[in-house]
Amino acid sequence: MWWPMLHLALAFCGVAVLGVLAVRVGLEVRRFSRAVADSAEQVGRACDNLERAAGPLAARGHALHREATGRTHG
Repeated sequence: MWWPMLHLALAFCGVAVLGVLAVRVGLEVRRFSRAVADSAEQVGRACDNLERAAGPLAARGHALHREATGRTHG
C-alpha cells in the first residue's frame, strides 16, 4: 500500500509543478505581447513622422529637378 500512495503523491506534485510553470509562462507571454504591441505602436508613429517629413522634402526635390532641367510639366 505504501508504493501506490507514494506514486500518487509524486504524480500530484508533478502536476502541481507543471501547473505553476504553465501560469508563469502565460504571464510572461502576456508581458511579451504587451511589449510587442507597444513597439509596433512606436514603429507606426515613427513611420507617420517620416512620411510627414518626407512630403515637403520630396516637393522641394521635385521643384529643384524641374528648375535644373528647365521643365515646366511633370
